[in-house]
Amino acid sequence: MKILTGGQFRELDRYTIEHEPIASIDLMERASRAVADEILRRWPDASRRIIVFSGPGGNGGDGLAVARMLASAGRDVVAYLFNVKGQLNPDCETNRDRLAITEGATLVEVTSEFTFPELKADDIVIDALFGTGLSHPVSGGFALVVKRINQSAATVVSIDVPSGLMCEDNAYNDLQTIVHATLTLSIQMPKLAFFFPENQGFIGEVVLLPIGLSEEGLKGIASPFRLTERTDIQAMLRRRPMFAHKGTMGHGLLVAGSRGMMGAAILAARAALRSGLGKLTLHIPHACLDILQTSVPEAIAQIDIDDDIITAAIDTSHFASVGIGPGIGQHRHTATALHSYIAEQTAPMILDADALNLLAEQPEWLDKLPTDSILTPHPAELERLVGRCKTAFERMNRAMKLAADHHIYVVVKGHYTQICTPSGDVLFNPTGNPGMATAGSGDVLTGILTGLLAQGYHPAEAVQLGVYLHGLAGDLAAADLCEESLIASDIINYLPKAFREVRADLQR
Repeated sequence: MKILTGGQFRELDRYTIEHEPIASIDLMERASRAVADEILRRWPDASRRIIVFSGPGGNGGDGLAVARMLASAGRDVVAYLFNVKGQLNPDCETNRDRLAITEGATLVEVTSEFTFPELKADDIVIDALFGTGLSHPVSGGFALVVKRINQSAATVVSIDVPSGLMCEDNAYNDLQTIVHATLTLSIQMPKLAFFFPENQGFIGEVVLLPIGLSEEGLKGIASPFRLTERTDIQAMLRRRPMFAHKGTMGHGLLVAGSRGMMGAAILAARAALRSGLGKLTLHIPHACLDILQTSVPEAIAQIDIDDDIITAAIDTSHFASVGIGPGIGQHRHTATALHSYIAEQTAPMILDADALNLLAEQPEWLDKLPTDSILTPHPAELERLVGRCKTAFERMNRAMKLAADHHIYVVVKGHYTQICTPSGDVLFNPTGNPGMATAGSGDVLTGILTGLLAQGYHPAEAVQLGVYLHGLAGDLAAADLCEESLIASDIINYLPKAFREVRADLQR
């Protein structure tokens, strides 16, 4: 699914109006009907009062149309239209006139002074002050209205986007003048700002309301931002050949572990094996051999000469994939080994955890990474590579630049994990849950990616498949176990179910 900027969304609106064709007032009616129906479905209790706050633009017109539809359905509706400059969007003006003659609705048009109504806990507030066209912080009287809404205990429903929230970058916004929505009813598709953690407190729950905007128009709009969908994953996932054997399903190498940190290596190894590769070798310190062979008997051990840490690279020419980082530590001899792996490896590799921290200390090594390699930092690890960032939007932009400059994939882990590609695209992953915020979860992802690359998946496929299946396994585990009790091993244990669920959809 494409994710559009606010300007592109308005461009799609215009294209739909011109090519469906449909009058703009009728398209507004279609969107408002979807909003009204969702509100009536969620809150069927007719005793709850509904208060609509509408601005003078298109979003305000939506709010007035919704007010009319709810009043026509027998709901107690009071709508406040803020027209302090005497300039209404034409469609907003039309919906004002329609609402004024709607039986059961109360319309208050505010042109100067305004007494804010007393809001009660069981009231439903519909926020239609500002939509996707906002390009500056809310100020003046509108700012006071937003603050009063936020101070209330009412349920707040924002139409399309919470008023005051800009659709992309909010670094210089006034966070005190953004509506805190309980529910955001986003028209047709999500807005880019919805995918950043600092905005979660504003958007609340998000529900997408399709209104039939032009598919042809959408195809013609170029956007680097997309939300991965199940069908994307199904198109990539291969079936294992009938005559497959361990020699044809790929041999992967994991460089992982150190004394006291073998848990990370074990998790990565088990995840790699559950991802379908034929053989797996681990390069580990000598003292860790018994732990590995006891915990993961399916894996082959390649022993370093040092008891405690990785000190030297091994020949990687016969491995189909190489993943480095889980639990290796940051000793200077380990850094030397990492440099050798980077310098000698020609095929794409996966770097995670301490490999990223060592890379941050020697950023010139980035230029030596094989093309299409995959880095999997969490936000703090990413900022060690690209510098401190004020917002997640800025962090994403720096990750995009890092990926493009070095022709690599940068996976910024978190809710809606971002996959920044060498071509400049960003793919947001929809699977995963807060229960996966647990030690070892990232090591599991490294193992999955190593397993998929070993099987011959292109890095562009492996990274999307790996991130999606990792999150889906976490979702399936959380559904059975609960988020609070989820641990990294559970993600591995539910990985077979994740593969099965995606494949089951293919067979239907």
